[in-house]
Amino acid sequence: MQVLKDYIEELPPDIQQDVQEFAEFLLEKRTRKPKGKLIFDWAGALKDLRDQYASVELQHKIAEWRMAE
Repeated sequence: MQVLKDYIEELPPDIQQDVQEFAEFLLEKRTRKPKGKLIFDWAGALKDLRDQYASVELQHKIAEWRMAE
């Protein structure tokens, strides 16, 4: 670890700040807790199209709708 500290000390102060922020980000990312259950309130939103499109056709249709935006 001393080698890492030596490298960091050779960096300019603004880059040292970036390294510190990145290290803090990594620590936070590692200790994050799950935010809870996923919500699937969108499930079934397209069921009225079930008889009109097969699943693959529906995927293509959704892609078209997205491209139109």
